[in-house]
Amino acid sequence: MGFALTADPVHLGLIQSLSRPGGNMTGVTTNVPDDFFAKRLEILRELVPGASKIAVLINPDNPLQRLYFAEEIPRIARHLGVALPLVPATKPEELDIAFASAAAQHADAIIDFGDALTYAQAQRIIALAAKYHLPANYLFRHYADGGLSVYGADTADLFRHAGDYVDKILRGAKPVDLPVQRPTKFVLIINVKTAKALGLTVPTSLLIRADQVIE
Repeated sequence: MGFALTADPVHLGLIQSLSRPGGNMTGVTTNVPDDFFAKRLEILRELVPGASKIAVLINPDNPLQRLYFAEEIPRIARHLGVALPLVPATKPEELDIAFASAAAQHADAIIDFGDALTYAQAQRIIALAAKYHLPANYLFRHYADGGLSVYGADTADLFRHAGDYVDKILRGAKPVDLPVQRPTKFVLIINVKTAKALGLTVPTSLLIRADQVIE
């Protein structure tokens, strides 16, 4: 019997599907809906009207990111009518190169796809975005401390669901009978102070939708 919290348990081969995990594994996944990345791009385009090139910070060593970008980036770029150059970093010291590459390609903004590397390097990435004057969108809540915008799963809600599942299993429920849960609540955070430093005016429509506004 097992319980897991992971990004994409299907592609990792841990379960058969989210609704019917099979075997003795269930849990909570941070895997988001298919249109989630496009929504993050739209937030950036609201913050930077007319943005036609948005660099995407990725980790090529992350197999799930490789799969996603091979399949989805061309489609999203066509759908939104925006160029999405990839700027890779596999270790902390390569982040500087990635941001320099984004600036050299005259990107209007940058979006951090988000994984363990960038989670741990938040302050370094925020500083690089400021250095290169790149409006950015991040996945993780702790980026709000200096980062322009965050849009990601409400992790507190995910862990509440995880706790509920642990309780059910301890009370005798079988993991095979419990579908793997995806995020259903998302958090939008806007840092107005950072926007002003970048010379941006945050539209009222975005401020109204934000779950948190940092002045």
